Amino acid sequence: MERPLLDDIRERLDEFTATEKKAAHALMANYPMQGLGTVAQFADAAGVSSPTILRFVARLGFPGFAEFQKKLRSELESQLNSPLARTANLSEDPVGDPHVNQLLENVRETFAHLPKAELTGLIRLLADERKTVHLIGGRFTDGLARYMAAHLRIVRSNVTHVAGQQGNWLDQLLGIGSKDVVLVFDIRRYQTEIIQFAEAAAKQGATVALITDSWMSPIGRFASYVLPARVAVPSPWDSSLALMAIAEVLIAGVTRENQQRAQERMRALEALRNKVDPSTEDRPAGPDI
Repeated sequence: MERPLLDDIRERLDEFTATEKKAAHALMANYPMQGLGTVAQFADAAGVSSPTILRFVARLGFPGFAEFQKKLRSELESQLNSPLARTANLSEDPVGDPHVNQLLENVRETFAHLPKAELTGLIRLLADERKTVHLIGGRFTDGLARYMAAHLRIVRSNVTHVAGQQGNWLDQLLGIGSKDVVLVFDIRRYQTEIIQFAEAAAKQGATVALITDSWMSPIGRFASYVLPARVAVPSPWDSSLALMAIAEVLIAGVTRENQQRAQERMRALEALRNKVDPSTEDRPAGPDI
């Protein structure tokens, strides 16, 4: 898969001048749409001059604004691709080496380019028991939210999985505020109701964290933490392997962040299980405590 321009911008932020950084932040806040208008519109949104936008584009390696926009349009087309459209690119051997190799490459590339400060900061935030953590996912990613919530509940208190019908989400949204963290899984094709929930939570003062794909969910515009994963494989369906890897790294990090608390909760849970079902007492403890 071709490397997204967004990854390059994130990694090179320190190379930009102060005004070029403004252009970078404006583009990242509304990627890729911010770059698809005119130079003047981009400049106005970033609060800089048109020549600054052209210098920013040149620093990214494009000979002109037209070439820069061509790259953005190409990424947008990939972002909007449906599974049906991607069936045209199926390989003859769907379970052979190309597919497996791409799965492994996705995980390697995800962690090679993952913003380390974002990852560390999010782990510390999720480990803070003064915060209530709410996890939510879309049609194909809700399972990841549920999986992560189940693990986090073992090692810390105040963790909820936002599940069920959309109408029921409003009950949880009503009580969300500055002491809450909303962790969202959202990959292409991004779900309007998930975006609306996250945006409403952010407006109510919650800290929003996003685990998304390389093309970036619109939730990235107001998320405080963004962890992008590589999901494209030679299949009509995007892969969740790298998304799961991020979730497991976060779970392990939260467990390590307060290891004593985690161990105490695990022992207490084991004792509680033995009271409810004494037949489990002689079984070895496992990860599914």
